[in-house]
Amino acid sequence: MVQGTTSDAGKSTLVAGLARWLVRQGARVAPFKPQNMALNSAVTVDGGEIGRAQALQALAARVPPTTDMNPVLLKPSSDTGAQIIIHGRVRSDMDARAYHQYKPIAFEAVRESFERLRAAHDLVLVEGAGSPAEVNLRDRDIANMGFALPYRVPVLLVADIDRGGVFAHLTGTLACLSPEEQALVRGFVINRFRGDVSLLTPGLDWLRQRTDKPTLAVLPYLHGLHLDAEDAVDAQQAAAAHGPRLVVAVPVFPRISNHTDFDALRAHPQVDLRFVGPGQALPACDLIVLPGSKNTLADLRWLREQGHEAAIARHLRYGGKLIGICGGFQMLGRALHDPLGREGPAGSQAAGLGLLDMTTTLAADKQLRRVQGRLAPLPGASDGPAHVEGYEIHLGISQGTALQQPAAWLQPVGEEGVAPRPDGALSPDGQVLGSYVHGLFDDPRAQAALLRWAGLRDAAAVDLAALREASLDRLADVLEEHLDADTLWRLAAGSPRSG
Repeated sequence: MVQGTTSDAGKSTLVAGLARWLVRQGARVAPFKPQNMALNSAVTVDGGEIGRAQALQALAARVPPTTDMNPVLLKPSSDTGAQIIIHGRVRSDMDARAYHQYKPIAFEAVRESFERLRAAHDLVLVEGAGSPAEVNLRDRDIANMGFALPYRVPVLLVADIDRGGVFAHLTGTLACLSPEEQALVRGFVINRFRGDVSLLTPGLDWLRQRTDKPTLAVLPYLHGLHLDAEDAVDAQQAAAAHGPRLVVAVPVFPRISNHTDFDALRAHPQVDLRFVGPGQALPACDLIVLPGSKNTLADLRWLREQGHEAAIARHLRYGGKLIGICGGFQMLGRALHDPLGREGPAGSQAAGLGLLDMTTTLAADKQLRRVQGRLAPLPGASDGPAHVEGYEIHLGISQGTALQQPAAWLQPVGEEGVAPRPDGALSPDGQVLGSYVHGLFDDPRAQAALLRWAGLRDAAAVDLAALREASLDRLADVLEEHLDADTLWRLAAGSPRSG
């Protein structure tokens, strides 16, 4: 099990790197995160929803992602409440106190999934959540030591030296654990190190003397990795390129979801991607993309409070293009209705931006699909319909005449015999496009067509899947070089096994 001294210490990346490294050694590996809190999610081969990081780790392990890899997913809908997803399906909406009481039931789902995974694989790589040092959350913990203790899972504790205070983070975390929990921590990994590692040696010697635990790896700071973020928006821009660049602006909603939709654009050398946060004006740009949202009604209010509605209207008057994805697509219509209270009081509704002739009603059941198909012909994209592939995660059902001119034709992945169905809408003037597909820019063919439509006439195509694969192999190479492999294999040999 990989636990971290803090959030964003590198747990998800380390598990992905270890998965790819172990697969290279011939091991059958599965990733597993008992409980995840994230608004970035993915649709699995068994038709459920899991954290995006676990889907990436499954890719690293070269196994299909399943709901067992993240049996409990929490998707925050407010500062105190979240949607509770068990084994890939929405179970309920709860506030923090209610979920705390629910945790023993959730842990049964964790047990079931873990037993299935370890019965089918040589190794299960478990990722913790946040930090095990949160003593206020120890009661009924199912994410860190509350999982490791019942199964006696050996733990690697990872810390981010780039934040500073790495030795305080490691020793302080240990000090917050019980003696039984401390005994499960078998070693440390120091992440994101820059400089001459020999200058770190005195600190490593002190750490060993202080804790009697080894440091299994000091991993360098790796620039340019193209890996799916678990939750936080990565605002790092792509390297500058020569020649014309397309400026793309993305308002960062308070409840933005699946912002990994923009990873391909962030990596594109001809795209200047700008995330627009609270209090920032939308810049002059070629394309505005309204992203997905966990609370579309609330984020639509935020968009208006920021003054973005007027800015979008001005952008369109000057000939700019606009895309709405999932919740952002729903905002483009005439109205949104919430009769069941899925995102607020039952019966609440809001006027949409009125850019597409449609209305959206939030329904009881969430739509979860992995899809593929083709984009509709786009003005300025001369190569004809382009292949698109992605996934849908949404509650809304949209209706209206705008849908008679769809943005894409789709069918479920793996069901090529099913007749394609329409998705989304393209406005009559060709300036506004909406779609329920997450991953709209991931396929190089769809990406190039959309960028040409938005004004980048000589758009190159960036293959995000290839960049992701190269990054996973690069991670495995770094672990091969810096990891104490003998100690890791001894820990794996001593891990609990089924039967």
